[in-house]
Amino acid sequence: MVQKRFFGSSAEMYLKTIAELAHEREPVPVTSVADRLGISTVSASEMIHRLEDRKFVKHRPYKGVYLTAEGRRKANGVIRRQRLWECFLTNGLGIPWEHVHDFACQLEHATDPVVTEALADYLEHPATCPHGNPIPTADGEMPALEGVPLVNLMPGEKGVILRIHPVSEELVKHLDERGISPGREIEVTEIAPFNGPQSIEVGDEIHVLGREVAAHVMVQQAADTR
Repeated sequence: MVQKRFFGSSAEMYLKTIAELAHEREPVPVTSVADRLGISTVSASEMIHRLEDRKFVKHRPYKGVYLTAEGRRKANGVIRRQRLWECFLTNGLGIPWEHVHDFACQLEHATDPVVTEALADYLEHPATCPHGNPIPTADGEMPALEGVPLVNLMPGEKGVILRIHPVSEELVKHLDERGISPGREIEVTEIAPFNGPQSIEVGDEIHVLGREVAAHVMVQQAADTR
């Protein structure tokens, strides 16, 4: 079943943002939505109330916002379009993976469902985007998310990078410059005192990552590495 488009790009961005933030914490604080979108909390609250009127979200005062089942399907439809475009821009047009996120964000709001599914057929239905994140199905279902944040690993522990989430061009460029991308094997070699940054080995090189950055790198942890 192909999803139909529902309303404007602003509402789509809200639902997608709430879905992304829900992986980190649920309910999602309205302030977190506002910060991610770069708007005021008042503006975010107004849109969330409109989304609640349309049964896409539920808002709990002083706690945060949840996506309803329908809201989650809508959000996953937006995410599907975005990640398919990321695949096309990288694999079809050769645009570096650190640049495709912002381009895809613009294209996702102007893509008809027929084009979306034609794009999926053309790409032979990829399972993940260039950043390693799963692509939702045409029915709006998100595949199970795997892995743990790199920041959770201790010295001596190893893993394989699965995905970068959530994605921003600045973050991906920072990681790309250090050879950190999905599929790469890594090992944590040191953690600075007082909950400081991690030193990780990628290939034959050691790189230092701040904990905020490492929290966005999801890895499949290797067993018995310590």
